[in-house]
Amino acid sequence: MPSHPTRPATPRGIVLAMLLLVYIFNFLDRQILSILAQPVKADLGLDDGQLGMLGGFAFALLYSTLAIPLAMLADRTSRSWVIAVSLGIWSAFTALCGTAQHFTSMFLFRLGVGVGEAGGVAPSYALIADAYPAERRSRALSIYSLGIPLGSAGGALLGGYIAQAVEWRTAFLVVGLLGLVIAVPFKLLVRDPPRAAPAKDQVPLSRVFGILAAKPSFWLLAFGAAAGSMCGYGVAFWLPSLILRSFRLDLAQVGQFFGALALTGGVAGILLGGWLGDRLGTRDRKWYALAPAICYVLGLPLFVAGVLAQSWQTAFLLFLVPQALVYVWLGPVLTAVQHLVPPQMRATASASFLLINNLIGLGLGSWVIGLLSQQLTPAYGAADGLRYAIAAGLGLYLVAGILMALASRRLATDWVE
Repeated sequence: MPSHPTRPATPRGIVLAMLLLVYIFNFLDRQILSILAQPVKADLGLDDGQLGMLGGFAFALLYSTLAIPLAMLADRTSRSWVIAVSLGIWSAFTALCGTAQHFTSMFLFRLGVGVGEAGGVAPSYALIADAYPAERRSRALSIYSLGIPLGSAGGALLGGYIAQAVEWRTAFLVVGLLGLVIAVPFKLLVRDPPRAAPAKDQVPLSRVFGILAAKPSFWLLAFGAAAGSMCGYGVAFWLPSLILRSFRLDLAQVGQFFGALALTGGVAGILLGGWLGDRLGTRDRKWYALAPAICYVLGLPLFVAGVLAQSWQTAFLLFLVPQALVYVWLGPVLTAVQHLVPPQMRATASASFLLINNLIGLGLGSWVIGLLSQQLTPAYGAADGLRYAIAAGLGLYLVAGILMALASRRLATDWVE
């Protein structure tokens, strides 16, 4: 993957805008299965356990493990090239999901989506960290993280409308092909900023791991984020199914419900996190972890009340505030991880963090809730069985809050400027 050191670096505003666009497709392709879960389940003859595995484990298995070698490749070559090629790969496999005929083929295609997306996020974090000064980095990473609610909302709305009007297979094909279309303009527009250290000075993986492993804040941040993500990804995957089963809305209406929730709550929470990180964290490093800890704990009871609500209107109102609070962690925590190692190790450090976060959070969240729902359904029915499974999983937000609070006590000692 060639780089172009003699060409001027792309203005950082364009870099951030294009990375955000790619991240929107990252989550659009990743989350579209959640809105299509019920027609996919019926067409392919799946149970909730298999559906949960497709939503998490199938995607996260190679997504998590390949992120580190691809991040090392990005640190040593061109981060923008790694992102562009990865976008093309995951978009192609998303389109292939529309051709699946049974659980095995859908599982393999979801593995392929994970392979592609493994090269997207960590190099993007590093590009942003290279382009923006430390005092603006949390807000820049928060703007990038808007791809999560925007992509999730887009997947819900677009997937719901297409599946309602045509079928679920067409939704996968359309979304996958759209991602392929933007891969080339992304690479034409985005060039890597100058590095703090040239590629020949990149350090081996063992040294990056050694630096991170010696810092308690890394483990506490990683496992705290993993606990929160296990709950967050699980709820995000199963919430459309809960709304569909409980309130008898059609797919387009469920897409509107989830899309509006992701846009309003998710965008507000991520922007709030970026502001808090830059405002408080630059004064005292502990706030990069303590602010997310407080927000996790505050959001928990409202989330439980929303899951147990008996009307979709009440559920929507109860979900709005906690949906924002549980997104606050993104900007501050991602900024903190960037500052646990020297600049030339950033993509690899981010991938190490994402390995723990995604293998546990993304890999297990939807699967565990699906298995629990499967066990509860005979006693409580399909709707209430899923409702109680989600409510039980929400306890992980308390675990996440405790681990983040403990991390806040170590950040100042472990910080690298």
